Amino acid sequence: MAKIVESKTIVGLEVGTSKVVAVVGEVLPDGVVNVLGVGSCPSKGIDKGSITDLSAVVTSIQRAIEAAESVADCQIISVTLAITGEHIQSLNESGFVPIADGEVTQDEIDSAMHTASSVRMGEGLSLLHIIPQEYAVDKQMNIKDPLGLQGVRLKAQAHLIACHQDWLNNLKKAVERCKLKVDKIVFSGVASGYSVLTDDEKDLGVCLIDFGAGTMDIVVYTDGALRFSKVIPYAGNRVTDDIAYYCATSRVEAEAIKINYGSALNPPSANPDKKIEVVGIGGRAPRMLTKEELSKATCGRYTELLNLVKYELNQLKYELENKQMKLELIAGVVITGGGAQIEDLKQCAANVFGTQVRIGSPLNITGLTDYVNKPQYSTVIGLLQYNHSNEDESPINDNGSGNDGFWRSFTSAMKNIANKVRAEF
Repeated sequence: MAKIVESKTIVGLEVGTSKVVAVVGEVLPDGVVNVLGVGSCPSKGIDKGSITDLSAVVTSIQRAIEAAESVADCQIISVTLAITGEHIQSLNESGFVPIADGEVTQDEIDSAMHTASSVRMGEGLSLLHIIPQEYAVDKQMNIKDPLGLQGVRLKAQAHLIACHQDWLNNLKKAVERCKLKVDKIVFSGVASGYSVLTDDEKDLGVCLIDFGAGTMDIVVYTDGALRFSKVIPYAGNRVTDDIAYYCATSRVEAEAIKINYGSALNPPSANPDKKIEVVGIGGRAPRMLTKEELSKATCGRYTELLNLVKYELNQLKYELENKQMKLELIAGVVITGGGAQIEDLKQCAANVFGTQVRIGSPLNITGLTDYVNKPQYSTVIGLLQYNHSNEDESPINDNGSGNDGFWRSFTSAMKNIANKVRAEF
């Protein structure tokens, strides 16, 4: 009988538009992820993060989990779950608290951060992440850790990410129907950043694009902190649809053609004259076309999708300029996810963004690297790294939110501060 996953072992689960992936692993003392098992299954019943057929999603999850259990020789009982979709919302907020004894305490740091998170983000939204950016003590700005510093007032700056409660509950329900517990829920873009980006890139300024089948997740880091996150509900499936229309073939055939022969440049950089046989539909005879002819259907769409990201970056740049701030992405753009594997995408992106681009795969991994050292596993590997780095984060409660512990800490800390202030008078 397979052993139950040990407490130090982490399981990441990504339920995407094209596939469901489960990875079993452990994070070693040096931060390297040791991958012990992996399972993958074509996804059915979910589109762009929205569940359209609950029973189909449950079946897909069960198959991926069973495959991962078989490889890792263990029984999985709980997972860290990725979430994405156009329902994801984010913003940057500030919180202020008085420094009661003239020296910043951990309670006051927590209180300032929770004050920043008290903003109402929208009807039906549930807060996923409260991610610290920096602090200020009086006129001392850009402080990474204010603990022990002297001053009168503490300011905390945070990036908040929320998702729609109904979408979250439906995804959680699908997982729980597989008799699994959800430990943590993580925005996919944040998870991918953990596995793909280096600290130097985050410090210099970088935009990460997680290019999936149904969505593109965008995260922007500058000065080591997350500044912007967004989900664009258009991605690789748009290209598949274009190929199906252009070639008059099925979506299944179009997807295979995209993976094997698609290019983001016109003409392609390699073998533009290569012949491709396209299977006809409804008993029609197959037809032939070249890679260069196919690129007429793919290049324009990839350029359009990347320009959607460029538009968001330009909007962010404009907003920052209004605050007398600059958006400098010295480290350029990193593209990951299953859609990142298309031929010539790196050069297409360099043309669109006018900066350096690299295709990102999971970093710092060992174990079953032949399976997971690919862009399509960035999110699920990042879930393991996120879980390890945020061990103290509150577990998910019955309503799907993991922030109850935050609010209990916030209330307690505010009482402590109030008592200290009253004691002075």
